[in-house]
Amino acid sequence: MSSGIEVRFRDEHGREPEVLKTADEVDAFVDALLSEPHDRNCALIFALDRPLLPSGFFDHELAVGVDRTTQTGVATLRMEDDNLASRGSVDRGIVEYMLMGHAREFMPGSEIPIADIRLLVKEFLSDGSRRPARIAWQEEQF
Repeated sequence: MSSGIEVRFRDEHGREPEVLKTADEVDAFVDALLSEPHDRNCALIFALDRPLLPSGFFDHELAVGVDRTTQTGVATLRMEDDNLASRGSVDRGIVEYMLMGHAREFMPGSEIPIADIRLLVKEFLSDGSRRPARIAWQEEQF
């Protein structure tokens, strides 16, 4: 059983991250992210079962963004030698999502349906030791 995932998308999460342990909590998290103001529509996610680096930092980072208007989202994954972005079928060019008030750009063709964001995060919750396979990935260009 997974120890859970840590999510950070609100200012207070810098001091006290939210920990999710169930699929229902993942759905509530995505719903909360969808209801946040535009400058808070992206989150960082860390698997608690992975070992920390000697520095005490996580050795990986999953970032997800959601757009309530288009009902699409984006994801990037940095893990081991992977530096990946979600691969979607819609290309609106470079898209911008906001992580705690800071702009974060995602490469063209990286937006996927919100339902896929939910599945991706649930898979990461169940096994954060490997790249989630529920979505298509592409090498991140920036």
